[in-house]
Amino acid sequence: MKRRDFIVLGAGAVLVRPFGAAAQKPAMPVIGLLRDTSAADHADLLEAFRKGLNETGFVEGRNVAIEYRYAENHHARLPPLAADLVRRQVGVIMAGGTVSAIAAKAATSKVPIVFAIGSDPVAIGLMPTLGRPGGNLKGVSFLTGTEQTAKRLEFLHDCLPKATTIAYLLNPNGGRNAGFQLTITQARARLIGVQLVVLAASSGPDIEAVFATLLQQRAAALHVSGDAFFFTRRDQIVSLAARHRIPATYQRREFVDAGGLLSYGASIADAFRQAGVYAGQILKGAKPGELPDQEPMKFDLVVNLKTAKTLGLGVPQSILQRADEVIR
Repeated sequence: MKRRDFIVLGAGAVLVRPFGAAAQKPAMPVIGLLRDTSAADHADLLEAFRKGLNETGFVEGRNVAIEYRYAENHHARLPPLAADLVRRQVGVIMAGGTVSAIAAKAATSKVPIVFAIGSDPVAIGLMPTLGRPGGNLKGVSFLTGTEQTAKRLEFLHDCLPKATTIAYLLNPNGGRNAGFQLTITQARARLIGVQLVVLAASSGPDIEAVFATLLQQRAAALHVSGDAFFFTRRDQIVSLAARHRIPATYQRREFVDAGGLLSYGASIADAFRQAGVYAGQILKGAKPGELPDQEPMKFDLVVNLKTAKTLGLGVPQSILQRADEVIR
């Protein structure tokens, strides 16, 4: 296991890797990685990012170094973490997640920023246009707040066509993306004739309370918004849904692997891989503003039939035939 040090930046202690003396010029280019979650929660996406770097000829520890900054789900830590990476004069900042990208943008207009986010980068103010964004940002959006969220609600309703009330779980600290997802979901709920009960959670105890409220409201199912915090609490959410026999949908397949009913969303790992490619291109001299953003076009629908059977739920053939993977 690699040695790690700790650095205290005002709001809390954050895991980092040694950078060396600040006054020394690094022997190889350095990427500063900024993430709102923890190192453990980020492991699979970090591997995807490294894979993208490798595709451009960069291998961590051989010809590129990576400085890690994790906010451990405390968003207030992101601005000082981003400012620290700027002071250390990293060659590129990789911002994973919407709030991380916003913090990085606020910290610098000069250091190139590569992002992988679940929001529309134009709508949240990261850049003026996608085609020729200009400035110092370059990134990939897997758009958790748009059609994917609404389509997942439709899939859930198809599994429970008689349901009149469905709960919707959001993170009130999720920033603009949480608002976008809520707006889209409420509109789709009205369209399919379902009453949406909005429940908020930003901590483990909050999630426990959400399920108590869900039962009181007699919601037939749970629709979990795409948010990095909920991904870090996926085992808790899936366990509570199983305990209370609540069908639920999620953005990422890891929830379904853990026993969740259904997931639908873009491949986030592929988005981070593409961000790695962009970071490598920038280290080779490309300007961020001259490279158009790309959105992943692959959307995976994963269904856990074992969970459906446990819930006594029939999954329509229309969903099973469309599914990219069915866990039996």
